[in-house]
Amino acid sequence: MNDLSPDDDFEHARLLLAHDESHAFDAVVPPIAQTSLFTFGSFQEMEETYLGRRVRPTYTRGLNPTVRFFEEKLAGLEGTEDAMGFASGMGAISSTVLAFVEPGDRIVAVRHVYPDAYRLFEILLRRLKVEVTYVDGLDHDAVAKALPGARLFYMESPTSWVMDAHDVGALAGLARDHGVMTVIDNSWATPVFQKPAQLGVDLVIHSASKYLGGHSDVVAGVVAGTRASIATIRAHTYPYLGAKLSPFDAWLLARGLRTLPLRMRAHEADALLVARHLLAHEAVESVQHPGLGNALPPGLTGTSGLFSFTFREGVDVARFADALELFKLGVSWGGHESLCVPGRVVLSQNQGPNSGHAFGISPRSVRLHVGLEGAGALTADLDAAIGAATL
Repeated sequence: MNDLSPDDDFEHARLLLAHDESHAFDAVVPPIAQTSLFTFGSFQEMEETYLGRRVRPTYTRGLNPTVRFFEEKLAGLEGTEDAMGFASGMGAISSTVLAFVEPGDRIVAVRHVYPDAYRLFEILLRRLKVEVTYVDGLDHDAVAKALPGARLFYMESPTSWVMDAHDVGALAGLARDHGVMTVIDNSWATPVFQKPAQLGVDLVIHSASKYLGGHSDVVAGVVAGTRASIATIRAHTYPYLGAKLSPFDAWLLARGLRTLPLRMRAHEADALLVARHLLAHEAVESVQHPGLGNALPPGLTGTSGLFSFTFREGVDVARFADALELFKLGVSWGGHESLCVPGRVVLSQNQGPNSGHAFGISPRSVRLHVGLEGAGALTADLDAAIGAATL
């Protein structure tokens, strides 16, 4: 796929690797402010802080220097004015959506959104009398028809499981024409390969547990946008839902950001090799990967390691999964390890509304995350497992 330009490389280096002399003892890695509270030197200092005349940390749930360091780095990468970290991706999604909707509102969401986002919409939002309309993000006429009167347009591109890659700029333009706020989950592409704010999207969300962290050792989320929109979230939902990003997790995320461009290139290259190999396999019916076939939509400059494929009839998916060695059976994605999730397992989940059933996931489909073990070893693992599972 497209390589980053030298200008992109320079900008990423400036944002992520530049030495910050404000760190204690000129440490090349910023220290962790691992504390729950910050004390005051005087009554006057404390009073001025509570009056809003002075901005400084008082309690880590409100402001912490290590968390703020990560937030500023992420905002720089996304090209937004501000960002806010959360204890999980769902913490970011819930706090963002709930900050801008009220009973009686309607939101529009693209089909094939992340399953827990779907459950948030179908359980909590409907209990709060917020209507949800789902549309195919590839059908711009359907989107335009659904937008009038909506409060918020929730996007994900590429979408979960089926990996539909949307023209994010065009969709954001449709929403803007109807005065509808836009939110997108950008976890799959990351700011390395897609910058939704530059395409006109109002708020950009990440499950930072995925590629931003990159090492499968942190659960976190983040939302980026204008100072005004982040201030609304900070005022209306952030203090009360309790999904506070911890200092240590923020430090781990800042570590992950330093290698993000390099890791994304490696995931992209190997996943494309694996996807092309599967596409040519006689046991495979189709491969859902945005990098195969047609050109990527405007604004999406590369691809990541997550995609899915569908077996033809005659392959025992359970036997295939059990025969894998390098690909581990596990949820999430974005780390160094390769992972597999069979569609049959997704369809069997009974914890509330199931997006797999709602959006028509095939029981013969499989989602893969291609890690950093090497494409040759991974294709050999897949071939052996398919051979063991073919009836």
